[in-house]
Amino acid sequence: MVKMSSGIGASRGLRGTAGGSEGRRILDDATRHRRQKKALDALEMDNFQDDPHANLVMHKKAPKFDENLETKTPKRRRTRTSEYLKQRFKKNFAMLLEEERTVGDEAGNSYSKARAPPSCFSPRKFCAVCGDVSPYTCISCGARYCSVKCQGTHADTRCLKWTA
Repeated sequence: MVKMSSGIGASRGLRGTAGGSEGRRILDDATRHRRQKKALDALEMDNFQDDPHANLVMHKKAPKFDENLETKTPKRRRTRTSEYLKQRFKKNFAMLLEEERTVGDEAGNSYSKARAPPSCFSPRKFCAVCGDVSPYTCISCGARYCSVKCQGTHADTRCLKWTA
């Protein structure tokens, strides 16, 4: 009977070894896509509001702090520029989509019907942690990572931890 001594990797519990993945769940593609869609929907709903200061009008009598007290130039009345009107009547993306759905385009061109041809290049794969090129994939959630350090960060903070 030969007794195997515990090596350096076994005592530390390295994450890259096969022994560390016994407690982790492995998800199929359908579940991964469902979780990803749920996380994206939660991100789109997060902080969805209009600008509360969009209709704020400054009073004429309010002090302007960028003026010098020594200079007394005759004040000219400014006309409203087109840039002001663009900012005043700015629409958010949801309003533009709703307007496009109701009005539509007679020629058939619309945002919802726009399509691009498929790419002739293979999709590039980037690390979910740092953004570098990633050759590795997480076996639990399918996210990509580039190094052992990024794998550790992913496993500790991101993997299957969506809060949606």
